[in-house]
Amino acid sequence: MTLPPDFTLLQVVPELDTGGAEQTTIDIAHAVVRSGGKALVATRGGRMAARLESDGGRLAQMPVQTKNPLVMLGNAARLVDLIRREKVSLVHARSRAPAFSALWAAQVTGTPFVATYHGVYNARSRLKRWYNAVMTRGDLVIANSDFTRDHVLREHSLDADRIVSIPRGVDLERFNPNWVAPERIAALRQAWNVPADPTVTTFLLAARLTRIKGHGTLIAAAARLKAAGRGAFRILLVGDDQGRSAYRAELAAQIAAEGLEDRVFMVGHCDDMPAAYLLADVALLPSIVPESFGRTAVEPQVMGRPVVASQLGGMTETVIQGETGWLAAPGDVDAWTQALGRAMEVGPARLAEMGRTAANRSRRLYSVDAMCAATLEAYERVLEARS
Repeated sequence: MTLPPDFTLLQVVPELDTGGAEQTTIDIAHAVVRSGGKALVATRGGRMAARLESDGGRLAQMPVQTKNPLVMLGNAARLVDLIRREKVSLVHARSRAPAFSALWAAQVTGTPFVATYHGVYNARSRLKRWYNAVMTRGDLVIANSDFTRDHVLREHSLDADRIVSIPRGVDLERFNPNWVAPERIAALRQAWNVPADPTVTTFLLAARLTRIKGHGTLIAAAARLKAAGRGAFRILLVGDDQGRSAYRAELAAQIAAEGLEDRVFMVGHCDDMPAAYLLADVALLPSIVPESFGRTAVEPQVMGRPVVASQLGGMTETVIQGETGWLAAPGDVDAWTQALGRAMEVGPARLAEMGRTAANRSRRLYSVDAMCAATLEAYERVLEARS
């Protein structure tokens, strides 16, 4: 792929805190800089902003996370000024609310506009469908999985050639088990008080504390396993509450009520997820609503860990039943009890074998380099169509 020598990309994303859309924003910015272009990100900011700038990208801080119409109008004006001042070549929106401001600014300045569907936006009314459709009003739509692409085509009157499926990518340099020093794993063991015990299966759920991630189902399944005398497990809930303190308190109460304080642990945010996955035997993703891709079902597979995930959304593409992990009905406590029990029963040798299969497959299909290359090719396609 060959981008114009003066190519400048402007991505618009609500925040750079944590999540798949945010990580993809960083990855694409880095790829554009490596290709000799300039990468700008309009965002409120967040903990990942430092990574953007260390990779050579630039932050344009503004309140694009807002849904306030007056502030959105102000954002549109700010984006128009930014596009003209920086001679932006293409605008890429990654969320609906800021997409309104970004689309308006792109239209005013005559700049190509691309949007990525990072999630499955359901609509129960015409108004909500109109709101969601802002992501389809530009030159090209990028879907982060085939599942998402099919959803967009069902929901909106969109020509199939105006939407392309580009799966999210995992940074194979960062998520490389060979490069994780034992000291990093030991540091997490100490911080989380996780002793090395081969007789205990360690499960890990990496997700922000929000109801849709299915923590409640997982805790209920853990209680059934313990009640059945199958208590040789621990579950690490990795992720912060992002202000959802009431939900965190609800989970803590559920853990206490089930007598699982010695089995289920909320350990908070983790900056070293490669080491965290190696600390675990099996990764979990019990979401109760469809994940459009499910990055945290792919990252552990890259690290050689099998996954138990909900049988819906993008996970049905990334987790192969019985080969790289197991799929369980979302929200079904019986199904999750059986799936966790199965993962405990097969033993370390079979888990390791499944992990190797998972790593080989996921590293082939879901590399960040492949995602970036496909995205830059999509940019070229849009630019050529406009020329």
